[in-house]
Amino acid sequence: MDRVKLGKITAPQGIKGEVRVYPYTDEQTRFSAVKELEIENVKSSIEKVRYDRNMVILKLSGVDDRNAAEALRGKELYLQRDMLWDIPEDTYFVQDLLGMDVVTDDGRGVGKLLEVVQNTSQDIYVIGQEGGKSFMLPAVKEFVLNVDQDRRVMTVHLIEGMEAL
Repeated sequence: MDRVKLGKITAPQGIKGEVRVYPYTDEQTRFSAVKELEIENVKSSIEKVRYDRNMVILKLSGVDDRNAAEALRGKELYLQRDMLWDIPEDTYFVQDLLGMDVVTDDGRGVGKLLEVVQNTSQDIYVIGQEGGKSFMLPAVKEFVLNVDQDRRVMTVHLIEGMEAL
């Protein structure tokens, strides 16, 4: 994929066309470095960025009143991959992980990575088959041994009772 989801517009903010954005990045202040992004394949320049607790408030060019901001509710924001910041080793974009085959350290397939649940302590990977049984795996080095993005395979170590029956 040539672009990455940055966040989702959740609501208008005020009457001057600003929008509230739920950021998909672990460091919301990264929005300050972004000058242009895409909303439904349409490029939009960022005129102003500010922060309110866990939300990002954006003023986008051409969005000048509450009605125009309301029309963007629920839309996702994207950034071209070549415009991304460097990420640390062993850090991944969620969309790059979803759908990966998951195998144990002894080579047994246990399903696909279906969902990433993000919370305050660590991410949780939901692994299984679409519509079938699944189990949760903390995204920590003790359990996630390797992520091969080229082959789209994640190798994990499971302990007794972790896997769905």
